Amino acid sequence: MGKFEKDAREMLEAIGGKENIAAVTHCATRMRFVLNDDSKADVKRLEKIPAVKGTFTNAGQFQAIIGNDVPTFYNEFTAISGIEGVSKEAAKSAAQKNQNGLQRALSMLAEIFTPIIPAIIVGGLILGFRNILEGVEWSALDGKTIVEVSQFWAGVNSFLWLPGEAIFHYLPVGIVWSVTRKMGTSQILGIVLGICLVSPNQLLNAYSVASTPAAEIAANWSWDFGFFTIEKIGYQAQVIPALLAGLSLAYLERFWRKHIPEVVSMIFVPFLSLIPALILAHTVLGPIGWTIGKGISAVVLAGLTGPVKWLFGAIFGALYAPLVITGLHHMTNAIDTQLIADAGGTGLWPMIALSNIAQGSAVLAFYFMNRHDEREAQISLPAAISAYLGVTEPALFGVNLKYVYPFVAGMIGSGLAGLFCTSFNITANAIGIGGLPGILSIQAKYMGLFAINMLIAVAVPFMLTYVFRKGSILTKAEDDLKNGEKSQVQAIVAAKKEAQAPAGTIISIQSPLVGHAKDLSQAQDPVFAQGVMGQGIVIEPTDGELIAPINGVVSAIFPTKHAIGLISDEGVELLMHIGMDTVNLNGQGFTAHVKQGDRVSVGDALISFDIEAIKAAGYPVDTPVIITNQNDFQADVTRKMPCEVTHGETIFTASKLS
Repeated sequence: MGKFEKDAREMLEAIGGKENIAAVTHCATRMRFVLNDDSKADVKRLEKIPAVKGTFTNAGQFQAIIGNDVPTFYNEFTAISGIEGVSKEAAKSAAQKNQNGLQRALSMLAEIFTPIIPAIIVGGLILGFRNILEGVEWSALDGKTIVEVSQFWAGVNSFLWLPGEAIFHYLPVGIVWSVTRKMGTSQILGIVLGICLVSPNQLLNAYSVASTPAAEIAANWSWDFGFFTIEKIGYQAQVIPALLAGLSLAYLERFWRKHIPEVVSMIFVPFLSLIPALILAHTVLGPIGWTIGKGISAVVLAGLTGPVKWLFGAIFGALYAPLVITGLHHMTNAIDTQLIADAGGTGLWPMIALSNIAQGSAVLAFYFMNRHDEREAQISLPAAISAYLGVTEPALFGVNLKYVYPFVAGMIGSGLAGLFCTSFNITANAIGIGGLPGILSIQAKYMGLFAINMLIAVAVPFMLTYVFRKGSILTKAEDDLKNGEKSQVQAIVAAKKEAQAPAGTIISIQSPLVGHAKDLSQAQDPVFAQGVMGQGIVIEPTDGELIAPINGVVSAIFPTKHAIGLISDEGVELLMHIGMDTVNLNGQGFTAHVKQGDRVSVGDALISFDIEAIKAAGYPVDTPVIITNQNDFQADVTRKMPCEVTHGETIFTASKLS
């Protein structure tokens, strides 16, 4: 048996079976499902599976957090389910049927930026390091910068500008490439179009446009076609012009592929896609995108630096975590990048990093309060570490949203941190480095202030989570869940305690099945046949419905649902074991209608099972019905065996011995 075979089987059933899965894939930490009917997924049951750290739905996909072992889990799941996995792109495509227009647009934006984030992270680190070298005046160096006193570090600083410039000035090349990659069109054409947006030799650098007189642009930086001119303006670091240009190229290529014969497509499709897209980029889309980008940047910058910037920071800091839940947080990547281009840095990213820290701190507090609960500890500690490193989904969906009060504590902490962040104009050089490492993306002069904000984001949510829990504030979700689990145990204990039948009491045990009854000695399993487990009868069912033969409480139900135990009101402890060796089916073909601790009456449905599926798997369906506390009760068969029985008929009695 594989490491996750049992958990994978349980997941398959809890997710609604093979027929409910339209597509399945995985990412670095999660199983990703596109389900035909999300309502068929039993979330509570899924989250009780040991390998599952939490579940959530996002971008039309139902996702189960597994952790670093997800590739192994995925392989075992696909082997057990018989479902062939698909690529992430195919799963995303299938998931679009569950998304509205806005969700699809945001999902596309996220997928375009995701491949280029590693470069942006590197660029942010480079700019942060260069700021330390050339921007910080060190008291130990008599108020001079490192590059002023060291030729070596001056050389390093100069050399690092080579990749720094490539990443940020030529960002449109990466964006247009990523658009064509996402759209499934020619990526090399995307690269060429991107270069045509930032050519350093033929276009006026975007950073120089504001300082260049209009007359000089008209004279030296324009293409003159006689009766009209086009300005030779570059789009260095511009996001929206690159997005629009890339989309125009991709849709043009898709159009021409459909309408140009394949025999000449190699010649005409690239030409008729690239040239019109290039013309559109420099005449219509570029200027429009520039204007839109500047407008968005100006609005956000006004919020970050205006008279009520503290309020903007508090609101954005508090609401970023809810944005992650909806998927709307993806839009901040484009806004951040535009701010970096227009203002030399972004004030949004520091608050995003602080939100990661705040949610991680709330989970960490939850871990310390529940560290003796193995299940909760296994989920909460890795989730806290993940959030501190900038990935908050395990924390949000595995703990904070589930129990509410840690989520609110994190929002309050990140809101306070955001307030202080904007109050002191803390700015980042780049995006991509979240959580605690986010300090590396902060401009050097703000690193000290950001460190103080990090302490706020750590301390406030941590303390509030404790306060909320101790004061029973917003803890209803956790209390209901844990009280529900506790009530199961209490119901069983109470059932045993209240069972006070006097000696000589006779209890009728009715047939839980329709079928052919015979002596227990005829059971195919010697453990049952020899009465080791208890006394009773065995029934070969002809109908796959097991009902309650007594009034009482469900004392046990196996995870594989092939067996169930009951305690009657008089104290009789019954075991009904559907089939022989059916534990090996791992629940396939069985559906439980009750859970441990439930109160049942004679005739209530307990378990439905597929007789043909059990037989097809090579297992007999003979079902022992036995009294397990045989030292307290004696089983007396009231029918001549073998015989036919049906629901509700008395099959034997239980007599209290003492």
